[in-house]
Amino acid sequence: MELIFWRHADAEDAPPGGADAARALTGKGKKQARRMAAWLRKRLPEDARVLVSPAKRAQQTAWALTGRLETLTEVGTGAGPQAVLAAAGWPDGDGTVVVVGHQPTLGQAVALALTGKPGDWSMKKGAIWWLESRERGGAAVRVVVSPDLLK
Repeated sequence: MELIFWRHADAEDAPPGGADAARALTGKGKKQARRMAAWLRKRLPEDARVLVSPAKRAQQTAWALTGRLETLTEVGTGAGPQAVLAAAGWPDGDGTVVVVGHQPTLGQAVALALTGKPGDWSMKKGAIWWLESRERGGAAVRVVVSPDLLK
């Protein structure tokens, strides 16, 4: 199994008293999402599943890649790292799964998948961590890419 964690791209600040889930991508965020989506599109199998937080900024990030999205609260703003891994089917699932979500949950899920403990690992906005489960147990990091490295 291959699991790609993709943090949503740069988003607007929530207005005072505004709903966090309604925050949209900024112009910079839209550019980040397009860059990362173009990079991923060249490398993902056609049957890759894309699991997305219901939050607008995550939806907009994922839409840059594909319109075939599975919106799940299990990867939303209130999700925990165990819920994210379970929703993706890690580590025993088949195929490739992309999870578009939020910090700190995604960083914690990466740490949990690699070390067995949900540490406070940081992910830049719009960045990905691409992991691969090993047949004999454990996991490997295939690549970590930030959108500012993609031109």
